[in-house]
Amino acid sequence: MRPRALVLRTAGTNCERETAFAFELVGCETETMHISALIAQPELLSNFRFLAIPGGFSYGDDVASGRVFANELITTLRQPLTRFIDEGGYAIGICNGFQVLVKAGLLPRLGGSLKQQASLTDNSSGRYEDRWVRCHGDATTCAWIPEDCSEIELPVAHAEGRFTAPDAVLDQLEQDHLIALRYHQEDAFNGSDRRIAGICDPSGRVFGLMPHPERFLRFENHPRWTRLPRQREGQGVALFRAAMRHAKENAS
Repeated sequence: MRPRALVLRTAGTNCERETAFAFELVGCETETMHISALIAQPELLSNFRFLAIPGGFSYGDDVASGRVFANELITTLRQPLTRFIDEGGYAIGICNGFQVLVKAGLLPRLGGSLKQQASLTDNSSGRYEDRWVRCHGDATTCAWIPEDCSEIELPVAHAEGRFTAPDAVLDQLEQDHLIALRYHQEDAFNGSDRRIAGICDPSGRVFGLMPHPERFLRFENHPRWTRLPRQREGQGVALFRAAMRHAKENAS
């Protein structure tokens, strides 16, 4: 049977179809579910190997980006979510989903704590930014980063993408190779501490990032595709493929 992926949506989510398609491209059976349905039957989470919280503007980003969704998750689904992760599940939060995971305390979860240890706040430019950026990955710990990820180009679209944390947290992220994705020096546009574009938890299976891999699944998605050497697929697929490979290698 194919591994199953759950794409969790709520009011304001707008990238669920692209995220589901990304999982389908790498061989998953995918289901998109509203959070209300999962709250009603939290045991359903055990039927999936992958969980995705996609991008968008959950609950209109009232209060702060991802805050309402994060509070909803951690107050109604704390035990099912932590059990899912602790029993070997894989999770990804993209853009707004990254904000949700961080504000719910599911990332970086240093020391196993579910308290919020970092944040994603206003870009240093003070503006919403929509552009393509170059990043490089560290696959030492993170299951979602391909082994050869010296450079990957992905689109970003956010106003609150500046990752920030106390120095002690940043130092531990560095030490434990939990900074899974960094902006290229010339593309570090939002002022994130240590150019952080994405992090993982100590297990390596929970990953959050501000760039949108699900928006670069076809080579033709790239704005310069007519001028670049032809590629079989968009670079965003590689992240989902890496996680699928890791899951198969570590299947019990």
